[in-house]
Amino acid sequence: MPSHPLLRPVAWGAHLLALVLVTAAVLLGLWQMGSWQEQRSDAAAERAELPPVPLAEAMGPDEPFQKDQVGRPVTVSGTWVPEGSVAVSDRRQDGETGYWAVTPVSVSAPESSTGGQAALLVVRGWVADLEALPPAPEGDAELSGWLQPPEGAAGVTDEDRTDDVIPQLRIADAIQHVDQDLYGAFLVLDHDGAAGPVVDGLVPADLAQLPDAARSTGLRNLLYGIEWWVFAAFAAFIWWRWCADEVARGRVAEDG
Repeated sequence: MPSHPLLRPVAWGAHLLALVLVTAAVLLGLWQMGSWQEQRSDAAAERAELPPVPLAEAMGPDEPFQKDQVGRPVTVSGTWVPEGSVAVSDRRQDGETGYWAVTPVSVSAPESSTGGQAALLVVRGWVADLEALPPAPEGDAELSGWLQPPEGAAGVTDEDRTDDVIPQLRIADAIQHVDQDLYGAFLVLDHDGAAGPVVDGLVPADLAQLPDAARSTGLRNLLYGIEWWVFAAFAAFIWWRWCADEVARGRVAEDG
């Protein structure tokens, strides 16, 4: 009894060749996609290292947060509002869960639409234990850091509004602790250049979000990755078509 057309020695060679080609193309596509992601991550990190601009150039006190301002380095001048300090729970840093120490800064200018000075929430740093949270600073504030959009994860609520611990840095939760308008963003403090009670006992907090890279960043790698996957699909189609033709020829030979 003749062997199946797809089990002949020459067929095994074709199967092996198709497997090698498809596997190599898929792996090369994954490598190009990885390079694309790495370039975009590097570009995002580089944007976060740009020279800071005054806060007023990035956003106003009554303006909603714009996506292109994520991770924007800014400088802020004003006065600390220690009585508005809060701790944000469940903050992961280097594999540990702790708290963000947050203190508002009453920004010198411009004024909000209500006629008073608005405050910007400033993440001064991270601490592992709530009992080790250092006291809030007082007096004038001259600092720099990175803008971040306010948080607001669905289903996360402040179960105890009587304390100064909140589960997320949501403006609606933080404003309960501050007797003035708040900017629609918060600032992650840059510890370089900050000293004294502002950062004592605190670890620099990680940025929750990095700025988006330009759309063209790593575009060539993205296209190469897609091209390799198209080649993998084409090689798989050619193998399938060859198998179908071999089976068809075998059936014709049997009928003959």
